[in-house]
Amino acid sequence: MSSTSILDDARGMQDDLAQFRRRLHADPEVGLDLPRTQERVLQELDPLGLEIFTGKDATSVIGVLRGGARNESEPHAVILRADMDALPIPERTGLDFAATNGAMHACGHDLHTASLIGAARLLHQHRDRISGDVVFMFQPGEEGYDGAGLMVREGILDAAGYRADAAFAFHVFSAGLPSGVVSSRPGPVMSASHRLRVRVNGAGGHGSMPHRAKDPVLAAAEMVTALQAMVTRRFDIFDPVVVTVGRLAAGTRHNVIPESAEFEATVRTFSDRTTGVIQSRLDTTLHGIAAAHGVEAEIRLDEETELTVNTEREVRFAAETAQSVLGDEGYRPLADPLAASEDFSRILRRVPGAFLALGATKPGLDPESAPNNHSQYANFDPAVLSRAAAVYAEIAIRRLART
Repeated sequence: MSSTSILDDARGMQDDLAQFRRRLHADPEVGLDLPRTQERVLQELDPLGLEIFTGKDATSVIGVLRGGARNESEPHAVILRADMDALPIPERTGLDFAATNGAMHACGHDLHTASLIGAARLLHQHRDRISGDVVFMFQPGEEGYDGAGLMVREGILDAAGYRADAAFAFHVFSAGLPSGVVSSRPGPVMSASHRLRVRVNGAGGHGSMPHRAKDPVLAAAEMVTALQAMVTRRFDIFDPVVVTVGRLAAGTRHNVIPESAEFEATVRTFSDRTTGVIQSRLDTTLHGIAAAHGVEAEIRLDEETELTVNTEREVRFAAETAQSVLGDEGYRPLADPLAASEDFSRILRRVPGAFLALGATKPGLDPESAPNNHSQYANFDPAVLSRAAAVYAEIAIRRLART
């Protein structure tokens, strides 16, 4: 079976995949409970005769395809993943199939889901030549709900009846890459993410007499700026940290010093070493400022996602496969990790694999200035659906042939 055959087959289903993606896009669902999306995925998978499992604590879907050339005495499996959830933001794209329910597929998960449906169809067509099992992972709750972690706890890694050999996931980008170009890198590819919450407790008073109060607002303001100094002075610039304060709140009136102030930030790290010391550095910085102001700080740092780390072998393999399917220009090495985060990290911490970026910039738009993922105006090129489906399928076929 040639790569050209796979890509030709994928192109033949492009219109159907695009229509399925439109249906998903027009009816987005947020979080771990995606009943309508789950039902649509199950309907698409039903004709393929896969072994189907659905989640207990979320609306996940797992499909297992048994390859016709599998070795019964020494089976092997590959996981292919697509996330399905949307974001709770109103859409402003102006598309004729734009969502109207206050949510939006602003991160392209509708394309991921449609692409994986395409890959399942392709692999079903060629199942007699597949020397192993393929696990299709349709995941809810990627956008801050740790849906991948939940699916790990519910057994996705052993869904074939034994531990999978490798796992792969695509993520489309509405900017930054030309449409149809695959990109990745070995090692860290997406940052670890933590949510920082700080409450500064002082003593309220009249705004005209701050010396008779303990002003938490001034302390919190100093903390916000000090965090940026901490990033540049306490960490190696070649092992960066990103701290962005997204919420700051205090008080009820302009002339009243409040009892407390609070802020929240996202904290991104790019190595296990730095992740391991970030809590102590935050504590030292923030408690020190609190003490200088005579106030107290309550600090909470919660992990959201682990560092996403690709294995070198799987990245090299995926690059070769993408170039085989799409041509030499179909793959571009990713120079640096991305500061966004991904719960596919839960999978890659346990089995070898690769997280792959796929350019989906709309024709006519500059990848450097097009609206980015998570924007209300983010718009994705549907032409990448068949390309993603073909590369997904070829990755599974070739990876299982190598084991």
